[in-house]
Amino acid sequence: MMPSDVQYRLEGVSKAFHLDGVEVQALRSIDLTIQQGELIVFLGPSGSGKSTLLNLLGGLDRPSSGMVYYGAMDLSNADDRTLTRFRREKLGFVFQSYNLASSLTAAENVRLATDLVSDPLPADQALRLVGMQDRTNHFPSQLSGGEQQRVAIARAIAKRPEVLLCDEPTGALDIQTGIRVLSVIQQIHHEFRPTVVIITHNSVIGKIADRVCYVSDGRVNRIETNQEQLSASELQW
Repeated sequence: MMPSDVQYRLEGVSKAFHLDGVEVQALRSIDLTIQQGELIVFLGPSGSGKSTLLNLLGGLDRPSSGMVYYGAMDLSNADDRTLTRFRREKLGFVFQSYNLASSLTAAENVRLATDLVSDPLPADQALRLVGMQDRTNHFPSQLSGGEQQRVAIARAIAKRPEVLLCDEPTGALDIQTGIRVLSVIQQIHHEFRPTVVIITHNSVIGKIADRVCYVSDGRVNRIETNQEQLSASELQW
């Protein structure tokens, strides 16, 4: 039996892609556990395999070999319907590109996600949590990049997810806006205690994490525990 505080368990996980008849090994024999409620950062350069790893955790892809478990759920062999339900009920996603519907207001973008779950946060409450309560009726084209990212975070957390998966959430932002977005993610983590997984190439972001996993060449090469986490406002970029 797995300890109750282990949310994800990866055993010998590898992932290969075939491009133009050539096999590309994206992940190589990864063994890893992620604890419930921790904030963990996967740090590595472009092409290191961290995005592929995030896709496996999010049930967006399956490993070529090895096993990915979420609690007792085997994500490696789950069918598409099960994975769709898993993503809808358990996960919130935050992407570098925001992925907001341009024809919907901030509040409508949040409601688009909450319509899929049974006990969501009201859209206005979710937007208030990220400091966007005065922009609820604005369209994405009327918002800055940082504001759009905060709406995307509101959309993700409105589902009350068990896990928040963040794919380079500050990658398209300037330093000060990035710090504000990270502050919002930290605030959500402190208040609601979801497991938060952030992938990034920026080593500074690792300072806000409970643990940092260093990824290169498809492998997790080392894992470091932060004895003293920093708040996002203390980061020196």
